[in-house]
Amino acid sequence: MSAFAVRGAVPGTVSGAVPGVVSKPGPGPVSGLVSGDLAAAEVAVSPATIRKWVQLGHLRSAGRQGRRLLYRLEDVFAAERTVHRKEIHP
Repeated sequence: MSAFAVRGAVPGTVSGAVPGVVSKPGPGPVSGLVSGDLAAAEVAVSPATIRKWVQLGHLRSAGRQGRRLLYRLEDVFAAERTVHRKEIHP
């Protein structure tokens, strides 16, 4: 363990950071990207539903962290509204 490592910290994260949220520098109301698991929890669907929305073109990833796709929460909410609008008005 290096002199700067924090015992119990997850490698590649900042101490005090929320798991599943990645800081993203730049302008805009969204200061971070979220993992598919956290995105799914925010809109009360399963992670498989998030992947299906991507497959169907309702949602696009905004970045990657290794193999993990990351999403903007505003995009996730917009995809949910689009999908639910189609369910109500087919």
